[in-house]
Amino acid sequence: MPGPIFTTTISESIRRGPSAGPRIISGHAILEGVLVVALVLGLAPLLQRDIFFIGISFAGSAILVWMGLGMLRGIDGLKIDWEPGTQKGGNLMAAGVLLSIGNPYWVLWWATIGLGFMAHAQEAGLLGVLAFYLGHETADIVWFSLVSAAVGKGRHFISDRAYRIIIAVSALVLFGFAVFFAVSGIKRLTGIL
Repeated sequence: MPGPIFTTTISESIRRGPSAGPRIISGHAILEGVLVVALVLGLAPLLQRDIFFIGISFAGSAILVWMGLGMLRGIDGLKIDWEPGTQKGGNLMAAGVLLSIGNPYWVLWWATIGLGFMAHAQEAGLLGVLAFYLGHETADIVWFSLVSAAVGKGRHFISDRAYRIIIAVSALVLFGFAVFFAVSGIKRLTGIL
């Protein structure tokens, strides 16, 4: 599903090459591993509470605005640097964690569909849960690696102007998700008041 991780994978793959996607999704996978363990230990009821969804909605909105502003800062001077090892910037694994935990629909997926999968997986014991987790993460890693490779290898065909446009559009998409998350939180909040 296109979302903040997908948008960031595209923009970072242009900047940093094909390794960006696997690095971002590694942070996502670590977070999901922690969540799977927490679910096995009994966290499920917390994920299903409205207040948790509302808090994640607002926190996620703020994180996405912050990341979008970071992308727009200095956009006029952005250039694609083709020299290996010269790309600077934040930790992509940390970005994968923040983008995941700041997405209320990630929480919603785990509170509904993910819990359903976990319930079925737990019928086979810990090996079932492990198989579910590894299958789920393998699918994510394969998909985001393919997206990152396609964008990262194709970056040689992108001009600096096109790069700046892609980064600006990516930032605007993150702002759009931020608004969507905030509105989702407000709707849920007004529904419980």
